[in-house]
Amino acid sequence: VMIEVQRRVQRIGPFASNVLLMGESGTGKELVARAIHQTWGEERPFIPVNSAAIPENLLESELFGHARGAFTGADRDRQGLFVEAHGGVLFLDEVGELPMSLQVKLLRAIQEGTVRPVGASAEVQVDVRIIAATSRDLAVEVEAGRFREDLYYRLNVVPILLPPLRDRMEDIPLLVEHFCTKSARRLKIQRKQMSPAAMKRLQVYSWPGNVRELENLVERLTILVETDTVGVEDLPEHLSEQIPPLQQVLSSGDLSIKRGTRELE
Repeated sequence: VMIEVQRRVQRIGPFASNVLLMGESGTGKELVARAIHQTWGEERPFIPVNSAAIPENLLESELFGHARGAFTGADRDRQGLFVEAHGGVLFLDEVGELPMSLQVKLLRAIQEGTVRPVGASAEVQVDVRIIAATSRDLAVEVEAGRFREDLYYRLNVVPILLPPLRDRMEDIPLLVEHFCTKSARRLKIQRKQMSPAAMKRLQVYSWPGNVRELENLVERLTILVETDTVGVEDLPEHLSEQIPPLQQVLSSGDLSIKRGTRELE
């Protein structure tokens, strides 16, 4: 699945089309956005903004800027993130959280290539590629009237779905190797490796926090484990005590399956 995502990133990267990244929180949507940006041109600006993290009353000013005196505390002109991203990428994380009033202005900015700072009389030309990300199903949000249909189609030029980690368990060994190396380099300490038993435990856990949860766990183990190899006993309690049903059956040696009165050995 991720090989196909990588192929799509390489294919669409050189073009300025808008991209919509969909997936649960922690599946690596910003990493994919940055990969698209690097393929398009690392020298271009990459401006990330989390739509859910900025108070609604500040979002318009944050995105489009404001003129001096536009509101209390606006003691100077401020260019917004659209202007900062001119010639590059504006990464709108959690775009599904945008209020309807701002969706209208975002749509106009995308359609016209202009923004009007709050309190300003003139518009500013911008050339920005939008990469939007959402953990919501925007098609459902459109049906429910919480997201503008015309904005949805403007953003959804090239869709990329990032599946949760529980649906791609085959990726875990490679991700663990990558995060072990990354953590050791960043923390400047000895690199750890997972024992086969510990790796098996990682591959049967559901990972509600997805790739982000896995990366955080590897970093924690890199810091806390004193030996070169991480064993099952070093894993957090919710992982070290987890025994998959199949492993329980195999360890008991009872492989019989009963079907009515017939037993298959």
